[in-house]
Amino acid sequence: MDANLPLTAASQASFPWLSLIVLLPAMGALLMPLLPGNETSNSQAPRNFALAFLLVDFVLMLVVFSRMFDGQDGGLQLVERVSWIPFIGLEWSLGADGLSAPLVVLSGLITLLAVAASWKVQSKTRLYFALLLVQASAQGLVFLSQDFLLFFLAWELELVPVYLLIAIWGGSRRLYAATKFILYTALASLLILISGLALALSGGEFTLNLTELANRSPEGSLGLLCYLGFLVGFGVKLPMFPLHTWLPDAHGEANAPVSMLLAGVLLKMGGYALLRFNVQMLPDAHLQLAPALIVIGIVNIIYGALNAFAQDNVKRRIACSSVSHMGFVLLGIGAIDALGISGAMLQMISHGLIAAAMFFVTGTFYERTQTLSIPNMGGLAKVLPITFAFFLASSLASLALPGMSGFVSEITVFLGIISQEGFTSIFRVITIVLAAIGLVLTPVYLLSMCRRVFFGPRIPALAMIEDINPRELTIGLSLIVPTLVIGFWPRVAIDLYEASTNALADRLISHSLVAQGSLLPLG
Repeated sequence: MDANLPLTAASQASFPWLSLIVLLPAMGALLMPLLPGNETSNSQAPRNFALAFLLVDFVLMLVVFSRMFDGQDGGLQLVERVSWIPFIGLEWSLGADGLSAPLVVLSGLITLLAVAASWKVQSKTRLYFALLLVQASAQGLVFLSQDFLLFFLAWELELVPVYLLIAIWGGSRRLYAATKFILYTALASLLILISGLALALSGGEFTLNLTELANRSPEGSLGLLCYLGFLVGFGVKLPMFPLHTWLPDAHGEANAPVSMLLAGVLLKMGGYALLRFNVQMLPDAHLQLAPALIVIGIVNIIYGALNAFAQDNVKRRIACSSVSHMGFVLLGIGAIDALGISGAMLQMISHGLIAAAMFFVTGTFYERTQTLSIPNMGGLAKVLPITFAFFLASSLASLALPGMSGFVSEITVFLGIISQEGFTSIFRVITIVLAAIGLVLTPVYLLSMCRRVFFGPRIPALAMIEDINPRELTIGLSLIVPTLVIGFWPRVAIDLYEASTNALADRLISHSLVAQGSLLPLG
């Protein structure tokens, strides 16, 4: 074990629990072709097989992070480090801290529910569920990797299942949407690879270990260029304006379970990577560019909200809403204090649950109405009262109603901006006012959509459809209940990551004391 790793004796794993969490779904995917069944028929075996593997994996996550993970320790825990390909320096290096642990659990929950929501997938079922299992392993590896090359391989691996899931099981323009997704993300990955290798080659000895790279903290032009490369590369996945245009197309063509994964997990990879690489590894560059990050976040919030008004497709409107809400993650990261970074983490967790719930409910009434066009729906509240209740609840959570997780996360980001005395008072006031415009616009476009879909002029052809069934009710409650729990008791989530976000903020403060004047709009 490298002496530079900040580990306590209790943090070193006696059993490779994290490897088991990562590899268990992949093992299920390898066994999937052995299942009997006609790939052109609606075989239940692949779905049940995937559900079983993901349920075991999710329970394992809950046990490991509740019993073996110490939320009061801000360093890496459960570390596993084995030399894999020595001649290129690649290690199988996994570790969990407060930045990764809650997102691993979030990804496990949403992937499990996405498989449960795929009840009516009837074609190529073995391939479909195998791809979901591969996606589960890849996203877990992204959050837990402590080797840059391993992280990059996982980052690239998760692109392939998403591309195929959209291209094969998507809507009429699925090839266009899938191609646009892969082009944006693949080109962005090139910048990530170049920036990461530049960091690995900087300093003295070549290393790909993330902890050792963070200890280098290169300054000057190299740090700024690497920061910008990571910002663009990870900003595509976030998504960050103007690199967001793939998202509405992908959501518009993907089926509901894949949209749940896109909004609930994949976007959070971008926010996580910004914290892990831009903030933790390049604190000096982050101190210089944090105000620019805040400006981009404000553009995300307002542009996404305004763009949502122009969408007559329910899923595209929710996708634009995601662009807006992920702007609060940029604001929190740009606030460079413990409160702001905590708000960014909470916003990622909250939005993952809320957006997945909205796309799931949208999928349930699409299966019944066969349309996502807002003008072609109306009066559904009478025939789908429970569906309406779930959609309204997730919309209220999205517009930050007090008592819901969205309110706690967004108010924490606001407080982080307000309490950052490194910014001028004028800069803070302008930031809060502009961000508040997005808060005002959000209920307008969400509630107007609810009104038109559920209380608009009744469509006679939609008068006899059936409401949500027990399976769908269970999935919906599995997403709505956590948003309520976090809304009323946010410490459930905060206790997992607070020590790590505080340590990250302290690291930024120590660098800002060394380099006074690094913030642009100083007070």
